[in-house]
Amino acid sequence: MAEVFHPYRQDFPFIDNRGDSLVYLDNAATTQKPKVVLDALRDFYESHNANVHRSAHSVSNEATALFERARQVVADFLGAGKPEEIVWTRGTTEAINLVAQCYAPLVLSAGSQVVTSHMEHHSNIVPWQLACERAGAELKPVRVTSNGELDLDHYRELLTENVQLVAVGHVSNALGTINPVEKIIKMAHQVGAKVLLDGAQAAAHVPIDVKELGCDFYAFSGHKTYGPTGIGALYGKLELLQDMPPWQGGGEMIEHVSFEKTTYQAPPYRFEAGTPDISGPIGLQAALIYLQQQMDRGLIEYEDRLLRHTTSHLSAIDGVKVIGPAIGKTKCPIVSFVMEDAHPADIATLLDEQGVAVRSGHHCAIPLMESLGIPGTVRASIGMYNRVKEIGRLVDAVKTARRILKA
Repeated sequence: MAEVFHPYRQDFPFIDNRGDSLVYLDNAATTQKPKVVLDALRDFYESHNANVHRSAHSVSNEATALFERARQVVADFLGAGKPEEIVWTRGTTEAINLVAQCYAPLVLSAGSQVVTSHMEHHSNIVPWQLACERAGAELKPVRVTSNGELDLDHYRELLTENVQLVAVGHVSNALGTINPVEKIIKMAHQVGAKVLLDGAQAAAHVPIDVKELGCDFYAFSGHKTYGPTGIGALYGKLELLQDMPPWQGGGEMIEHVSFEKTTYQAPPYRFEAGTPDISGPIGLQAALIYLQQQMDRGLIEYEDRLLRHTTSHLSAIDGVKVIGPAIGKTKCPIVSFVMEDAHPADIATLLDEQGVAVRSGHHCAIPLMESLGIPGTVRASIGMYNRVKEIGRLVDAVKTARRILKA
């Protein structure tokens, strides 16, 4: 299998420093950071560190310019029309919670419904449960088929005039399923519902254009896109953000404060109370620029080839079953598998002893695992620095684990 896209492993100090001692295949949990991200963080603290939007001096102006440039980079990466449609959050989880706490109360009441799915990460289930409990509304999950895809016929049945919001993942974190989000959005809009997409697993692997998709909200995390932890973003259509009240009070989010009445800033600042994580957006900006460069070099096609290679070789091992949809346009580079008469945690431990890092368990997707009738899976998730020979080491390690666990 020829490697047309050549992974720049030396760009990633963690990967470069570990050399061949570690095969890192837990990228769906968090990605390693390229040197350009580390350099951007260091440069900010060494040369531009000041608070933003608050001071008249030149260093603050420099920091503010960097901070807001990062917002524009995220808007461009997502295909958003305006930087005002990008709200900084700590990550996907906080972004979803923001919508659940600030938008959901505007549209939910007794008898109304939110549609999500059995495939979701807990972060795209629990906030809606809480929102529905507060409003007396109902949460309706779309079933998942036996091959790990959303049951669109069931989704169609659930869509009624009572549905105010649909919240689904763009890509499954547990299986790598790429959901037909264009169709999901169009169907939701036909009944007047708004749509939030959880893009945590999609942003690093598929092109995103929120305007073309037509979604109303889109959330993603920096640490899964080769950026820093603790930073992410929420895209929201400006007209929706303008109608939403703030969810935290403090500095920066206000226009004027008095004991009689406080007025609030326009979006996105209305949702960014207090001193923000300034270095996080700057690091995220560097990550997204780097990621886009690699996509332009053929990263998506390269990851698809690695996915196919991994799937075919693991599937050939006696007693191993890959869980999820068939590879192709409906799959991101995540391979979840189970082994006959073996617990996923035991398999992962044996792989770790052989220098292969994967994740095991329910992957914060218990309803999905229950739907599939399994306790969990072993998940190998691919990043831009992984190579064919590392997949070979994974396969050999799984074969060794199989021999040990059968003995």
